[in-house]
Amino acid sequence: MTKQINPSVLKRFRYSSDDVIDAPFNWSQLARLFTYVKPYSKTLLPKAFIAVTITTLIRLIIPILIGEYAINQALENKDAQMLWVVVTSIAGLYIVNTIANRYRIRWMNELGQNVIYDLRKHLFTHVQWLSHRFFDQRSAGSILVRIMNDINSLQELFTNGVINLLMDLLLLAGVLIILFTLSPPLALAVLVILPLMFFISTTLRKNIRRSWQDVRMKQAKINAHLNESIQGMRITQSFTQENENMAFFNGINEESFESWRVATKKNSMFRPFVEMTNAVGSVVLILYGAYLIQNNQLDLGAFVAFAFYLGMFWEPISRLGQIYNQLLMGMASSERIFEFLDEQPLVHEKANPTKINQLQGHIEFENVQFGYEKDRLALKGISLDMKAGETVALVGHTGSGKTTIANLVSRFYDPTDGVVKMDGMDIRDLSLSALREQISIVLQETFIFSGTIMDNIRFGNPHATDEEVMKAAEAVGANRFIERLSNGYDTEVEERGNILSVGERQLLSFARALLANPRIIILDEATASIDTETELQIQQALRTLLKNRTAIMIAHRLSTIREANQIIVLEQGRVLESGDHDSLMKDRGHYHQLVMSQFGEALN
Repeated sequence: MTKQINPSVLKRFRYSSDDVIDAPFNWSQLARLFTYVKPYSKTLLPKAFIAVTITTLIRLIIPILIGEYAINQALENKDAQMLWVVVTSIAGLYIVNTIANRYRIRWMNELGQNVIYDLRKHLFTHVQWLSHRFFDQRSAGSILVRIMNDINSLQELFTNGVINLLMDLLLLAGVLIILFTLSPPLALAVLVILPLMFFISTTLRKNIRRSWQDVRMKQAKINAHLNESIQGMRITQSFTQENENMAFFNGINEESFESWRVATKKNSMFRPFVEMTNAVGSVVLILYGAYLIQNNQLDLGAFVAFAFYLGMFWEPISRLGQIYNQLLMGMASSERIFEFLDEQPLVHEKANPTKINQLQGHIEFENVQFGYEKDRLALKGISLDMKAGETVALVGHTGSGKTTIANLVSRFYDPTDGVVKMDGMDIRDLSLSALREQISIVLQETFIFSGTIMDNIRFGNPHATDEEVMKAAEAVGANRFIERLSNGYDTEVEERGNILSVGERQLLSFARALLANPRIIILDEATASIDTETELQIQQALRTLLKNRTAIMIAHRLSTIREANQIIVLEQGRVLESGDHDSLMKDRGHYHQLVMSQFGEALN
């Protein structure tokens, strides 16, 4: 029996970005989706179109051969030779049709795969350049659904749906012309039900589309929960919350199952309706067709051909219903994909940004105000002056604005008011890539990528040689534990580096940052997870490596910042005091209180 979950818990996976989009069928968006086919409009698409035209013409010719030539002429005149010619011709046409279909399928599969490749590449590239606020508001699982599941759902549409739609439209047009050519009265009689069919299918359209949007939303919730569960498995097991986690997953899994059931139920309504109209048309054909034959208004060959064409008419109508469902699924996914593609980075470059090959590292804040939320400011009009080559320490309680300052220096966010300057220039006038290439960041929670130790360090500078990587590792003391590993620098580490201790992962991040040879280094609680002995080794390395570089150190452990040129004390987004360690201790202000609270008389 499924465990009941508190409804408030379920809300943690209700993301605003994954709400069902209630909008009319957007033809301009459909046209936008098919712009990804344009690069292949002179290669694969014409080939597929030729193959489709051949198969469609063959299908339209065969009933004429059967009705007019095989029945009306060969059989009525008992002409065996003509019958043999007709049969041979039909067999030859079927062989040509088989070959054309083979190449059509091959070319359309190639087209579909190319389009999906291009679309996924475009989306992933776009996401790479979005601002941090975008990722603050969405889970990794939700983003993963857009890049993988939603794009995969378009594969069938591009692989078969597009060309089948073209083929069926050509077939329908040809069949309609031939039906009215053979017998206009009979054609009108059997097709009289079409307006009703069109009305019902139009009525179903909106509900079907909303159902597929709901399916995508439920899949996003499952992916988000899976991503969080796997990453937080140690916490789940340590608090013995496995049953709670499984019960929650069962709940959202059942929601996903129900959304699929509803969507497929609505989809299944269309095909039986087409078959019903086909049955009605067949009854009309037999009754009214027999009447026309008896009154010499229709010959037997034309009647047989008409029956063939009528069957051919309902077949594409039925397939169009399936293609329409594919189109609705594609529209539901494309709306979610284009929602991401239309997302613009809040931090963006100017049209002609200033590119500086070598920063000096002089950082200034002039009355800077910033808030992650409109009604809550993280920085309240602060002014700072960090000289090039200085080591500046930011201290203060949690939420005082230390990390926010580092984020603004790296330009992950832009201030809502005031100016951040780099070497006297507004940071917003600089090239983003040129700026960030000269800044290295070491966080408290180090991210280790899958790959070798060598690969992870080289991430800071992909062009570095093995010797340069080893030198960077040696500079921070990481070589000591690396050389003890079974394969040294070639040791494979899994995602997030779980085979390494917290301190070892932090040492790798130090080596990675230093290998980049930045002008500015930001250490955000970077030594918080390192033992005292290792910390002393790093402090010794940093004295040399930070020379002539601007360093911003954020630390709660005040022992790591005593040698900083400038210590800035923050409280609730404001600067309380600044100076070096000795002067601040003499002032016996807020910094003095922080030091005393940690070390008592030891550092006084």
